Amino acid sequence: MSDLLRNACTFLFVPATQPERLHKALASQADMVIADWEDAVAPADKAQAREALVAAVQTLSAAQRARLLVRINAPGTAWFDGDVQALARLVAQGMAGAVVPKSESPAQLAVIAEQAGAACALVALVETVVGIDALDALARAPQVQRLAFGHLDFQVDAGMQCDADEAELLPIRMALVMASRRAGMGQPVDGVTVETKDAARMEGDARRALRMGFGGKLCIHPAQVPLANGVFAPSAAEVAHAQAVVQAIETAQGGVCVVGGKMVDAPVLQLAQRTLRRHAWAQQRT
Repeated sequence: MSDLLRNACTFLFVPATQPERLHKALASQADMVIADWEDAVAPADKAQAREALVAAVQTLSAAQRARLLVRINAPGTAWFDGDVQALARLVAQGMAGAVVPKSESPAQLAVIAEQAGAACALVALVETVVGIDALDALARAPQVQRLAFGHLDFQVDAGMQCDADEAELLPIRMALVMASRRAGMGQPVDGVTVETKDAARMEGDARRALRMGFGGKLCIHPAQVPLANGVFAPSAAEVAHAQAVVQAIETAQGGVCVVGGKMVDAPVLQLAQRTLRRHAWAQQRT
């Protein structure tokens, strides 16, 4: 698994039919950019979207291609086979891989992995009740590196009407976190915030995701990227505390000790080490 995709916190969508926006997205601080062949593209424009992305990738550096994913159309749609064929061409040129919407079957993901090649990383976007039932199998499917939650489509599929705080979805979100941990993969990626001009809502959604054990968030507007990055990067106080914990454990030669009036043992050390890894990742981005 590539460290880039495993550690990525922000995933910015851009329509594949607008290659000029692709370059702007890659110039942002988004860890990964997702060129969209699915929801952002009208049925009549699907073929054009494929060719536009193939052409645009030719203008990108190797480093930019490594940050690029494409959301293909879902298995079972009229565009799926053509998308996978084009995906294989793009991966052969250094693109990271694909986001697979409506992921429900590990067999479907295995077909994509086989046809697109061993270098193709997959993000399984879970958006249905059937997908939630198959979470453990999806997380262990070939070349799947992250799970992501399509909470808007899930609400429709499940017949739900959530309040603004989406408390009704807490068990579903936790299921993605647990399945990712059982599979030993990177933390899952939470869904989009549709209020593109509401910074407080975006930050609140990102903080809920962080508290629950998600490792990143899907973004639909460039302005959302620094907000999410800021949430997933630990604060200066968190970093200082983590450094103090690590130092105290080293001084105690691995034994139990006290930092700031609180006992420090192995779980606290692991949390501190995770905080420092998050900090190191955020520093790479700046």
